[in-house]
Amino acid sequence: MNELPPDPPRLRAILAHLDQQLSDTETIRIYLRLQREAVQVALARAEAPTAPARRPGRPVKGATGLPPLDQAHGQPGYVVQQKRTPRGPELAVIHVADCTMTEGTPHPISAHDARAALTDPNLTACAFCRPDTELGIDVA
Repeated sequence: MNELPPDPPRLRAILAHLDQQLSDTETIRIYLRLQREAVQVALARAEAPTAPARRPGRPVKGATGLPPLDQAHGQPGYVVQQKRTPRGPELAVIHVADCTMTEGTPHPISAHDARAALTDPNLTACAFCRPDTELGIDVA
């Protein structure tokens, strides 16, 4: 490196310039990293096998793949999930058909049956997909 000037004003100017260069470089590095991650996500999505149609806004992970039952009426379908444990069956859970939290083999039901089921004390609404909210009912 060449000899630096001896006076403080020029040294401060050089220091400010170097700090600005470092800051700009960091900003560019962060931007490029974010763009790279976006391209990786798009590539993974493009290479993934096509999934069955689903309602927008729902995560794909663990989706049941069940089509909505009431599709003709423009309403989502619903499913009942019942888990069996060594201590006996747990409360059955009502889910929106494309809920990612459904486990096991869910049983499809209509919106009318889902409304009726949510009034039964032996059934509960999924806290993740909130079928009670979708159906416009309040489960206490």
